Amino acid sequence: MSEPILTVEGLRVRLPTRAGLVTVVDGVDYELHEREVLGVAGESGSGKTISVLALLGLLPNGAVTEGRALYGGRDLLALSRKRLRQINGREIAMVFQDPYTSLHPMLTIGRQLTEHMCAHLGIDAAEADRRAVDLLAQVRVPDPERSVHAFPHQFSGGMRQRVAIAIALACEPRILVADEPTTALDVTVQAGILRLLDRLRRERGLSIVFITHDLAAMSAIADRIAIYYAGRVVEAGTAAQVFQHPRHPYTHGLLKALPHPEAGHADKLLPIPGAAPVPQQIPPGCALHPRCAYAEDRCRVEIPALLEFVEEERERALACHVDPFRDPPETVADPALAQNADEL
Repeated sequence: MSEPILTVEGLRVRLPTRAGLVTVVDGVDYELHEREVLGVAGESGSGKTISVLALLGLLPNGAVTEGRALYGGRDLLALSRKRLRQINGREIAMVFQDPYTSLHPMLTIGRQLTEHMCAHLGIDAAEADRRAVDLLAQVRVPDPERSVHAFPHQFSGGMRQRVAIAIALACEPRILVADEPTTALDVTVQAGILRLLDRLRRERGLSIVFITHDLAAMSAIADRIAIYYAGRVVEAGTAAQVFQHPRHPYTHGLLKALPHPEAGHADKLLPIPGAAPVPQQIPPGCALHPRCAYAEDRCRVEIPALLEFVEEERERALACHVDPFRDPPETVADPALAQNADEL
């Protein structure tokens, strides 16, 4: 594998609250390679989005970050706000979760597409307008010549998401962060967004950080996957490794909780008991132990380190004292997930 274009080491983020600083990301490590899609999954509050907002300097005032985020020989966490503004949108861009709120309702699509192109690329308004039409055509927005003069409310949810992706790609960044880009979209629109992202990463050489709750969507596009729980990465590996042979009890539980396409009416889903802890009340030891059927005494007092190892000649990582699913299963955890990549 090529050298990573982004390396995150020991990332910790503490956010201000009335009770003081609270840790929401606690020692996250990962790498992102060229033309790769890194999938990030986990329940709400696990630190997925905060961990990337920290890299872009988009945390609230009073937030404290530790660690390193190496990109192009620079540590993003150590850069000034002025320097980060030169990188954000130009080299690293983000598609936010909700296009209803990330697009300005009072500005035309063309205005929102061209403003940062003029700022980052130094082109004139006429060239920016031409590029805006081309971008809308690339993301398959119908009638792009007219669409640049329209307002966000005149588009469907799926088209708004495509517009948001076009805005993120306007300055030809190297890295795209897609935060829940398929949330609140119907299944057919989701499939279109996933095909669009996959095509753009192949044609433009994009590297993508794909954040989502939807494991089925992730299985269709991600090359590698990092599973977050309570601000930490608990398991990481290739998509095939994680979906076909989940090692961490939390990953195993997430997959078992998914509806199976071949299940009968009498078959029940198997939810993970309990609820994910809030950052102010992370339990000692392994944060999952109150919900884990395999927890031992050690799990209640000692935080498991994320240890790297080689499985089937590919690197993966696991943070679990017990490792109850060490032996590979006879069948894939969910055949539908295994087929998603081929169907894309």
